[in-house]
Amino acid sequence: MDKGTIIGVAVCFIAVTVTAVLKGVNLLTLLNPAALILIFVGTFGAASASLLMSEYKLALGGFKRAFGAKQPDASGLVDVIVAMADRARREGLLALEDMAKDINDPLLKEGIQMTVDGTDADEIAELLEARITSKKDTDKVAVTFFENMGGYAPTIGVVGAVLGLITALSNLDDVGRLGYLIASAFVATMWGVLIANGAWMPIAGKLKRLSQLEVANMEMIVEGVLAVQAGTSPRMVEQKLRSALPGGGVDPKAAKAA
Repeated sequence: MDKGTIIGVAVCFIAVTVTAVLKGVNLLTLLNPAALILIFVGTFGAASASLLMSEYKLALGGFKRAFGAKQPDASGLVDVIVAMADRARREGLLALEDMAKDINDPLLKEGIQMTVDGTDADEIAELLEARITSKKDTDKVAVTFFENMGGYAPTIGVVGAVLGLITALSNLDDVGRLGYLIASAFVATMWGVLIANGAWMPIAGKLKRLSQLEVANMEMIVEGVLAVQAGTSPRMVEQKLRSALPGGGVDPKAAKAA
């Protein structure tokens, strides 16, 4: 689990809570059930209206993915591809069939299997690129959903404020409650702005970043598979793939040893 999103969202909400306490705000006033229902349920309804029924699972799965997904191990992937390039050079492409059975990455496994089967390089590239395009389209569903949540929440919060002011203006004769009603009217607006900028938009950003990293790994797999098929030397394969990694292509193991 990557804890970056959890820490970031927690820090944001803690900062708002501490500020509210320092300003003398009654925290119970902020826990307004009507405002919370409007913001969470109303925002979800508005954002989900743009989804197809088949996309609901993808969109909702984005929440779990944002908090629970691990950062893709690009360096480890390079090691696997280099090991295959080395074995292919020494024993031939057919020797990779046994290695393919132990590969966890489905795209790499598919690419190596096609290589062993003697599939043409252009056909391999075309099929693997199609998988990448499909991956981008799938990931975009959850990203767009949470971006929409972040866009709609503040506006729905304004609706809550208007409803609250209507209630306050309907009770002008009750001077004792008027101040409380006016203050409560803006609770929905506060929640709308806070949840949009403190949760929904950051989640969308995290999902977008995860997708970028995973797509980069997939593109590296395509390049690696084609290099293995072409019989490129393991050293050249490693240099070529690591040059695309953060850190200027320096092998982290070598850097640590140095």
